Amino acid sequence: MSSSGKPYVLAIDPGRSKMGLAVVCNDGQILYRAVLELDEFVQEMVALYQRFRPKCIVIGGGTGSREMEPMLRQFMPGVQVHVVDEAYTSEEARRRYLRENPPKGWRRLIPPFLRVPDRPYDDYVAIILAERYWSTVNREKQQS
Repeated sequence: MSSSGKPYVLAIDPGRSKMGLAVVCNDGQILYRAVLELDEFVQEMVALYQRFRPKCIVIGGGTGSREMEPMLRQFMPGVQVHVVDEAYTSEEARRRYLRENPPKGWRRLIPPFLRVPDRPYDDYVAIILAERYWSTVNREKQQS
């Protein structure tokens, strides 16, 4: 639990060459988001863990997740790691990115289904993974 009293998670969208990172509060507030190259990832992840003291780490269960879990345990022993289903997160993240970053100028003339994000959006995937985690936690609380 953080100093503000709200629980956070550190969410990771693992990939081969770049990673999406996000710190998301249980109320949906996004405190941090970034897309990082592999060589910057570990240092930033550890710094975020020390800064926010998240409740746990959430990682997507797709590409790179098997390799990621032992690394997380090595750099942050004792931290809880939750693997979240990553199905369709890229598609959902792409739609969200395009909705939140509408085209400008002549690009507005391109039909939405043909638009392509102008930067990697792995941070959006990490946010969606955190939201899926919190949704599961909230559902479990309601059932108990």
